[in-house]
Amino acid sequence: QTNLYCYFSLHTSPEKFYIEACDDGVDAVLAIDRVSNEMTLTGKKDVPPSANTRPICGIMGTVRLVAGMYLIVITKKRNVGSLLGHAVWKAVDFDVISYKKTVLHLTENQTQDNKTFLSMINNVLTTDGFYFCTDYDLTHTLQRLANVSHDFQEMSLLERVGERGLLFLWNKDPVLDPDPVIVMKPCRINGKIFEWILISRRSCFRAGVRYYVRGIDSEGHAANFVETEQIVLYNGGRASFVQTRGSMPFFWSQRPNLKYKPKPLISKNTNHMDGFQRHFDSQVLIYGKQTILNLINQKGSEKPLEQAFAKMVTGMENGMIKYVAFDFHKECSGMRWDRLNILVDNVAETQDEYSYFMVDTEGKVLSQQKGTFRSNCMDCLDRTNVIQSMLARRSIQSQLQRMGVLHVAQRIEEQADFEKIYKNAWADNANACAKQYAGTGALKTDFTRTGKRTQMGLVMDGVNSAIRYYKNNFSDGFRQDSIDLFLGNYAVDETDSPTPLRIQKDWKFLTLPIIMVVAFSMCIICLLMAGDTWTETLAYLLFWGTAAAVTAAVIVFNGRDFVDAPKLVQKEKMD
Repeated sequence: QTNLYCYFSLHTSPEKFYIEACDDGVDAVLAIDRVSNEMTLTGKKDVPPSANTRPICGIMGTVRLVAGMYLIVITKKRNVGSLLGHAVWKAVDFDVISYKKTVLHLTENQTQDNKTFLSMINNVLTTDGFYFCTDYDLTHTLQRLANVSHDFQEMSLLERVGERGLLFLWNKDPVLDPDPVIVMKPCRINGKIFEWILISRRSCFRAGVRYYVRGIDSEGHAANFVETEQIVLYNGGRASFVQTRGSMPFFWSQRPNLKYKPKPLISKNTNHMDGFQRHFDSQVLIYGKQTILNLINQKGSEKPLEQAFAKMVTGMENGMIKYVAFDFHKECSGMRWDRLNILVDNVAETQDEYSYFMVDTEGKVLSQQKGTFRSNCMDCLDRTNVIQSMLARRSIQSQLQRMGVLHVAQRIEEQADFEKIYKNAWADNANACAKQYAGTGALKTDFTRTGKRTQMGLVMDGVNSAIRYYKNNFSDGFRQDSIDLFLGNYAVDETDSPTPLRIQKDWKFLTLPIIMVVAFSMCIICLLMAGDTWTETLAYLLFWGTAAAVTAAVIVFNGRDFVDAPKLVQKEKMD
């Protein structure tokens, strides 16, 4: 049995780190040798009095960089609520501590690479969304935990995580769960207080950023796969409704190339059905029946993706899987967002069939969820979140009525206080998922928050779209490298052999942008300092304008060479 503790002190000596469990009546110390990297369990008596001591909130893990091993500790946490009496914490701040006392043994190149790798680790740690619980398994849904064997319940968190838990575990540690968001709110309707909880669990498999990680891998893991569970706790009873989202599960890519919306490409040299089958075999095994809600456009560059998805579902001939295509943008054009109810009404009978998980005050299981809705758009962010919030609202309407919180004739939409909490939480969920995958908050959150589309919301969507364009083209390579390093997809070599970080850019990368900027500047100068005649001025303008336009065209034509691409893991080999 592995013991888990709540309070810690880190004692640092020149030879060792000592992590002391400070819970009452505990004499447990983990000693880490800073030279051999060996870890041993010992007692408080072995901690040297001369060691520097400070409180910490937990250990995130260890990572090997160029300078050697580093210890990552949680230095600050914030309580976000409790789940079934178990305190849930958000890791707020971290420290990355070198085992080595100096980096003087590194060459200049190694020192620079080590700094870059450290900044990558910190980039992931400062991305919002690490939660943990020391005595409850956040990686599993209420229904999964209720259906496990007694032996499973007796296991330590480390032992019980298993393959399914590891799906949502980014540091392979049983108490740290990288959820985009956990919202825990006490709510009141008709004078009755209940707990409403929203948990989104992001998969660590095929993890990455928007344009560099699409589709699936050979094992059937989908990009940006997120399991979202809505929980209601009232008077000892509990209910849960689970949905999933994930990239379209076949082999396709959409590499950034300086264009606002790069054209998606379906791989022509791959057996799509093998990975496709693996993905849905796994989904059916875990969740039961599947209804796919494909929200992408059914025209333009997205049309081939929709057609391929529909064809593969048909070719699989699996009665457990249902496919529904809904052209979100076409149906809601002209700000007609009320038309989303067409889709909700269309799948209402299926949702009633799937039901939800519910346990009464005596612990008796009243219903089990027999299937899930697997929603997707291109990014599985903005459109997906809107639809998921609407399906979740329909579920909680039924749950609260069965629990006796809502009267039979009451509608959840009429409960103003709860609606405000509900809408803001789902909008926060959208923002958290979007920041991790696309680099900005979600689009269309004005509808999620208010129930209608607003002009201000359109303006904010424009701002976020512009920020996304910049990040996706000029900083996402670094973000992708950061995630790959953090998850161990890339192993750092401590030798002085060249790392992928030292790959030099082609001459075009520096030369052409300089020429374009100079030519454009000369156009401005020609306008401000006109020549003796208008023909002379026009000639200069035509020359420099043509130079700027031609250079810009060459840059766009070779767009893939000018974006910030990942260096550590070749994504083309993974598609």
